[in-house]
Order: sequence, then C-alpha cells, then structure tokens
Amino acid sequence: MGAYAILVLIFLILILLAFNIKIVPQAHSYVVERLGAYKETWDVGLHFKVPFIDRVARQVDLKEQYCDFPPQPVITQDNVTMQIDSIVFFRISDPMAYAYGVRNPIGAIENLTATTLRNVIGSLTLDETLTSRDQINAQMQDALDIATDPWGIKITRVELKNINPPEQIRDAMEKQMKAEREKREKILFAEGEKQSQITVAEGEKQSKILQAEADKQATILRAEAEREKRIREAEGQAEAIKNIQQANAEGIRMLKEAGADESVLTLKSLEAFEKASNGQATKIIVPSNIQGIAGLAQSIKEVIK
Repeated sequence: MGAYAILVLIFLILILLAFNIKIVPQAHSYVVERLGAYKETWDVGLHFKVPFIDRVARQVDLKEQYCDFPPQPVITQDNVTMQIDSIVFFRISDPMAYAYGVRNPIGAIENLTATTLRNVIGSLTLDETLTSRDQINAQMQDALDIATDPWGIKITRVELKNINPPEQIRDAMEKQMKAEREKREKILFAEGEKQSQITVAEGEKQSKILQAEADKQATILRAEAEREKRIREAEGQAEAIKNIQQANAEGIRMLKEAGADESVLTLKSLEAFEKASNGQATKIIVPSNIQGIAGLAQSIKEVIK
C-alpha cells in the first residue's frame, strides 16, 4: 500500500511539473504574474512557474504585424471631403507595457490613426494631398510612433492605400489628365515631325556631299588617266625613236667596218633623219657638217649609176 501511494505521488508530481514547465517559442515573450502582480517577462527558452502562484498573464507575439483600416472621411484645407484608407505596420517593443498599457491596443491604434490622418490632411490642400503621399506617410508614422510608445508599440510604417476625392472632382481630374495626355501627344508628334524633317534634310545634304565627292574623284581619276596615257604615248615614241637611231647607228657602224666611203655613210645618215622625221617628233638634230650635203648629191648620183 505504501509503494502504491509513492507511485501515485510521483505521478502527480510529474503531471504538476509538466503543466508548469513552459517553453517560449521564437519571436514570442510571456508576461508572468505572481499572485496577480507583474513578476517578469520570459524570453525564448525553457521556464518553470511556481504552481498555483505564478501564471502566464499574456503571450506576446513579437513579429511585425499590421492593421488594415477602412476608409476614413477627411477634409482638406480647401474644404474638399474625401475618403482615405490606410494600413499601419507595427511590432511590440515592450511586452510588459503592451500587456498593461492599454486595454484594446488594435482599437486604440485605429482611433489614433483616424485622428492623426484628419489632422495631417486638414493642413494640406487637395493638390498637396494628391501629390504628397510619402510626406503624409512619414508625418503619420512619426505622430503614431510617439503616441503608441507608452503602450510598448513601435510603429514601423504607415501607408495610404487609396485617396478617393468626390466624384465631380474625379471627373474634373480625369478631364484634366486627358487634356494633358492629348497635349503631350501633340508635342511628341510635332517633335517627331521636326526630327523627321531634320533627318531627311541631313540625308539629302549628305547625299549631295557624297555625290560632289564622287564627281570630284571621277574628274581627278579621268585627269590622271589622260595624263598617264600621254606619258605612255610619249615614252613609246621616245623608245621608238631611240630604237630606230640605234639600228641606223649599228648599220652605219657595220658599213664603216666594211670599208664604205664617206658618201655612203652620209647617205645613210640622211635616211636616218628621214625615218626620224616620219614619226611624231617635232625636232630633228642636224649634224655640224651639213655644209657637205651639196657634195653629197654628186656621190648619190654615182652610187645610183
């Protein structure tokens, strides 16, 4: 009987330990009270609470959270009523302050957001509201962060989702945007036409320049070809005259070696002059003993006989 009681006692102790050993998961904190008063905050890890004395008053999620609030009516500085909905991102920075600072933290944030939004928008005109979204977000974040700090809440970001002005203002804005788009299209079309004309003119200019360059090169090439042709012809004529003179000189040399008299040699020289004069040359070089030509005629007659 005593052994059975011991087993039961051990079993009860194990059950009691199991119910009083707590493991705090990642990104969480537990607020613990002892006899109804705040005792401590448990971070991640294994913890033990005293049975019947300690209790976990609140389990706090430390991850970033958000509240998506419905559209709120606000009035701008120039008395335009519009609907704006917002979303607030926050995380709990002090679990103890969050547990005891305010009864309904989410509801408090919503009411505070609506009030802050009205104050910020009330200091701006319609145009400023539509064009200053980032500025409004920053102002609201600063104001909400200061107001929620005693509650252990850190406001990380505020975003305006939709800004909805009245229908008549939306219609006017759409007409203005349409007019701006049409104006922009006309400007772009005019710029395109201008650029097209400039491109065509540049193309024609380049074409004329290239044509002039081509004509210039053709003229230069024709002149070079004509010059080369004349040089070749002159060189050919000079070479022909040179060859004839060399041949006649060789013939006279051979006659002289064969014992021909002076009359025959003079006759051959005159024949060389005659052949040279039949060419394109315009000048003939006459030997210095031209005074013997009169006597040469008699020699020619004798040779003919």
